[in-house]
Amino acid sequence: MKMKILTALLAAGALALLAAQAFAVHPAGPHAWSDSEKNVLRSLWIGSLGPLPADPSNKYAEDPKAARLGKKFFFDSRFSKDGTVSCSTCHRADMQFTDSLPLSHGMGTTSRRSMPILGAAYQTWYFWDGRVDSLWAQALAPPEAPLEHGISRTRCAQIIGQHYRAEYEEVFGHLPEFTDEEYPAVARPEPGDPEAYEAWKAMPMERRDEVNRVFVNMGKAIAAYGRLIVPTESRFDRYVGAVLAGDMEKAERAFSEREAAGLRLFIGRAKCTNCHNGPMLTNGDFHNLGLPKPAGLPPDRGRAEGIRLVFSSLFNCMSKYSDADPELECDH
Repeated sequence: MKMKILTALLAAGALALLAAQAFAVHPAGPHAWSDSEKNVLRSLWIGSLGPLPADPSNKYAEDPKAARLGKKFFFDSRFSKDGTVSCSTCHRADMQFTDSLPLSHGMGTTSRRSMPILGAAYQTWYFWDGRVDSLWAQALAPPEAPLEHGISRTRCAQIIGQHYRAEYEEVFGHLPEFTDEEYPAVARPEPGDPEAYEAWKAMPMERRDEVNRVFVNMGKAIAAYGRLIVPTESRFDRYVGAVLAGDMEKAERAFSEREAAGLRLFIGRAKCTNCHNGPMLTNGDFHNLGLPKPAGLPPDRGRAEGIRLVFSSLFNCMSKYSDADPELECDH
């Protein structure tokens, strides 16, 4: 215990020393940056963010009609057990498409907080554990999660047939009639829910595939909309843009001396850019931060479990529901 306390004190002391050094006025002025520092700042600047990467697994990714339909799906709370939860419940537009909660809340309280989806199209893996490999597959998990939307893929197909038939068929083609008799609303392939699982197994294979196709298209439409949710210029970007242009007056208006000193620490001795780099301020990788398990929550194996799930997923890049060539366009 004494060693742990001593280690913590030493770490805190080292951080305080770094901070004191960072907040001391730079000899050439608080907003003076070397060429090498400017290169780092440029790499973090939104002006270095390239065009949206293609998603070969979703042939509707760039379809504006699919995006408009996906936006409607995103904000529609009918896609939930009690009609109160939509994608926008946990991904609020007024909070940069996340929420203010330490643990997200839908039908119940989840074991993780919602991920921000701003600029999600630039990522390779989705969810905190990377258990899916496309934006459209990510959109398919919450509807059937009991603590999130709490419904089935079959019920999603029924809702689309009842409320979006014309718009759906304009983008994706024919939509079957999902009657309760032939397509029980509860049906989904979840062994942990015996009623839902038995109803799913009782459906002929071709009917299950029809449900899956509509469910997948729902995800692809939401993904087409999600690709449009991209970051815009922040005060940090205005500051970096001014520094790169040599406009010190504009730079001084954008950042205070202490903010510039904090940025110097961020890109320098604090080594924050080891993980928080690029215009999205993330390296898109997975890191064990050594945090203790929160009280009352089950063990979270993170990426160790996520990598198993992505390879076993019915909706991964290599599946029949993907539009990608698994040999040429799936890099895992």
